[in-house]
Amino acid sequence: MSTAKKEQTEILNWASKDGEFRRQQSVFRDQIVDEPGAKFAPERDRYHLYVSLACPWAHRTLMVRELKGLQDFITVSVVDYLLLDKGWKFSPAEECPGAIPDTVNNASYLRDLYFKVNPEYNGRFTVPVLWDKKLDTLVNNESSEIIRMFNTCFDKFLPNDKKAINYYPENIRAEIDELNEWVYDTVNNGVYKSGFATSQQAYENNVYPLFKSLDRIEDILSKSDYLVANTFTEADIRLFTTIIRFDPVYHGHFKCNAKSIEKDYPNILKWARRIYQMPGVAGTVNMDHIKKHYYMSHRQINPTQIVPIGTGPDLSLPIS
Repeated sequence: MSTAKKEQTEILNWASKDGEFRRQQSVFRDQIVDEPGAKFAPERDRYHLYVSLACPWAHRTLMVRELKGLQDFITVSVVDYLLLDKGWKFSPAEECPGAIPDTVNNASYLRDLYFKVNPEYNGRFTVPVLWDKKLDTLVNNESSEIIRMFNTCFDKFLPNDKKAINYYPENIRAEIDELNEWVYDTVNNGVYKSGFATSQQAYENNVYPLFKSLDRIEDILSKSDYLVANTFTEADIRLFTTIIRFDPVYHGHFKCNAKSIEKDYPNILKWARRIYQMPGVAGTVNMDHIKKHYYMSHRQINPTQIVPIGTGPDLSLPIS
């Protein structure tokens, strides 16, 4: 079977044979580096970002692009919210409001970019994708690395107020790394490991640690406005994109229903509102794409593709 046909049949098979969901590691890991002779150097309008507004991993990169003021440096395409057998597709805004077609490669599907770089590629076709328009190649598809590139690599071009923003300060990197590790495993990925489990044991192996970690985060935020050293860092950005999807999607769709953010985690809710109300952040949140993606794409979980009407807590309300 060809790679393309094999991926078509397997793209919606999320869990392993033992019922556990195991996330594939990103394989494109080049870096934008501000050094003489660097293959990928920071330049205005050289790089293009492919994202889904539904995806929490891609959402991180959009947030940092916005908060660091990189709109003139990094152009963007937005895929359709519906993920079916051929993976993420590009649609006109008339067909899918909020979508932005691929004006760089004129691709019909995100998979086309992966095969352009490597015709033998046999992994998943994931977002985000950072593309180099100058060398016509894929730079990186790991969100945690892309946000760190955006954090500092373009600083020499930015005004002082944006240059001063640093979401990974050197003096607290160890604490950020330590928190990121358990939050990623039990919360960011924990909701997926719960939702995509195909056995009761696999589900319970992950849903209980998820709520244990949410309780731990609630305790941290009862004493501090932000997760690490009372400073807004990448740790907050990485968690925020999961938390805003929790009540409208993960609570029901992924069976993470022991508690809700709105009813049971007042400090997490206050923290989410604080971030949502930062200039530019609300514009990166598209709840229509978020809800329709999960409820309509995951047909093995929701075969009717009915989308619930709830949108989660109102994050625009004043922070009490």
